[in-house]
Amino acid sequence: LSSIILSGPPGTGKTTLARIIANTTKSAFIALNAVLSGVGELREAIEKAKTHIELYSRKTILFVDEVHRWNKSQQDALLPWVENGTVVLIGATTENPFFEVNRALVSRSRVFLLRSLDSQDLLGVARMTLSDRDRGYGNYKVAFEPGALEHLVATADGDARSLLNALELAVETSVDSWPPPDGSSIEVSVAVAEESIQKRVVLYDKDGDYHYDTISAFIKSLRGSDPDAALYWLARMVYAGEDPGFILRRMLISVHLSLAALYLATCPKSNSTLGYFDALKAVEAEGAEVPNHLKDASRDSAGFGHGMGYKYPHAYTDHWIAQQYLPSSMARNQFYAPGELGLEGERRTLVLNRRESQLAIKIEDVEENHAFVWSKEGESRKKWMSRAESSASSRLSLARRWFFDALAISPADRVLLIDPRKGFYCLESIRRAREGYTAVLVENREAKDQLESMTASLSDLAKPDIAVAQELNPGDWISKAFGDKVFDHLVICEARPGSFGLPFLPAALRQGRMSVHFIDFLGFPSSLLSGLLRLNLSNPDAAESQALDELAAFEIEKKASVLMEIPEGAWDLDRFRQFCASAAPELGEGQPLSSMLEYRREFDKELVKRRIGNEAKALKHAARLLTMAEKLPPTSRWPLHIAALKHQRGR
Repeated sequence: LSSIILSGPPGTGKTTLARIIANTTKSAFIALNAVLSGVGELREAIEKAKTHIELYSRKTILFVDEVHRWNKSQQDALLPWVENGTVVLIGATTENPFFEVNRALVSRSRVFLLRSLDSQDLLGVARMTLSDRDRGYGNYKVAFEPGALEHLVATADGDARSLLNALELAVETSVDSWPPPDGSSIEVSVAVAEESIQKRVVLYDKDGDYHYDTISAFIKSLRGSDPDAALYWLARMVYAGEDPGFILRRMLISVHLSLAALYLATCPKSNSTLGYFDALKAVEAEGAEVPNHLKDASRDSAGFGHGMGYKYPHAYTDHWIAQQYLPSSMARNQFYAPGELGLEGERRTLVLNRRESQLAIKIEDVEENHAFVWSKEGESRKKWMSRAESSASSRLSLARRWFFDALAISPADRVLLIDPRKGFYCLESIRRAREGYTAVLVENREAKDQLESMTASLSDLAKPDIAVAQELNPGDWISKAFGDKVFDHLVICEARPGSFGLPFLPAALRQGRMSVHFIDFLGFPSSLLSGLLRLNLSNPDAAESQALDELAAFEIEKKASVLMEIPEGAWDLDRFRQFCASAAPELGEGQPLSSMLEYRREFDKELVKRRIGNEAKALKHAARLLTMAEKLPPTSRWPLHIAALKHQRGR
């Protein structure tokens, strides 16, 4: 075991991990608390460690809880003994070790970041406690009113210690005297649960990481034009007691006082700012952590990678890029409901469209890299990793517009969709079939909740009917979900092998004579380097054309892209048609429509040059391809191949 430092919020198991090590190691174990001990106690511990190694040849593990509470001189006193191996340090801290712990100690240790526990973890802790006969309440029949245990878990907010303290208080105050006889029944009411755990203070410090990370997230939310996230982080700071002047000064980074005053004096008024109070309620209910990419990168990006993956909006078209500014647990929350008057009314459509694009992005569309472990040797080995895919939202919006143009849905049509993107395609159908109606099958309750939230401002007649696949039988789902409704169009969006909607397709095809349409992206041709080069190089000469032809033939033969790894299952038009035919053979061949759209995306020249170099033996014109790649701008035009397969049936 080498020296380690455990960093994380309260109640995440730092001390527990140290105790587990103490109970399993053959080394001597000495525990100190930095709050209660100083250099004297440290010297005494070192003397014991020297004795252990001299007399018994045993190492000593020194556990220092709250190690950040020692000042620099106290930490310096520990350094030589860690360096010469007299002790193996296990430090625990709730602060950022890269700022609060001696850098020399950090460089000789492996740093582990412990995250707050989620609700399932806390439920597991509670159930273990209730079933443990030796250290818990396994000797009693403890029952909770509906919602009581869930309230304890939600209010504990990731802190297992807080949950256990509240659980102990709730159980032991639910009987007249403690302990009752073994086998007694104990019922914990919601009222007792609420009394046992009061609202936890939002994790926030006036001069530490949480302070700077939260204001960093707020500023980036303003810059990124995300009103929901801006209101949330503002509410979080105000709730935690932040100085309003501090917040205002940061807002003045973007808006001069005179401009703000003139705007407020002349603009049409709206009550949409009341969304602040919804954000405040969310802060009170859940103190979610600042997402890694929004944290202050100027302080410790080399350690835990704070700020890694953040996309600077001003580097993109329209100075906007879809990225998540709210904590992941609150991604579906909407605090801002834009009004319809004045400038706000003009911006309303833009705000709603951007919100739809952000919420439609799946995990596989965006890759995020988070650092949970840091070490000096790991830092030296760390390779360059590409930024998160930043163009997913623009691709989705472009494709959705083309799909619905190709389907030619009229205003009075009745449309049924199988939508894997939590209603992203359904929202466009609502706009197109504004005099008809739209129904949709989504995968799970989370998708339904998100779509209901997105359509909450619509009239009852305009709202879609939403069915949840996980709650329905594929054999009779349409009649169960939509009764006797008749549809003109069935649109199957992004159907792939294993898609949740495939088992529901046969029952849908038995309903009437509606037209059936498959729509999807063609991932294989969209990923080819040959296509990218052709799109960006105008008027290639004969030699360049020959090199491009060779590259295209090579990629097609290998069924692989020189540019990037092609996701498994990405297909071309022929494979798309074959899949649709196998999914619904009774429909026949259908009418295929395809198109190549284009969008802007970052281009890493060095990566592409390395990839071309790797294939130099197979490509006779590799040198010319390298020259062509060098001509491309950092942000290039990328091809996006998409297709629709239409089956017109009599209505």
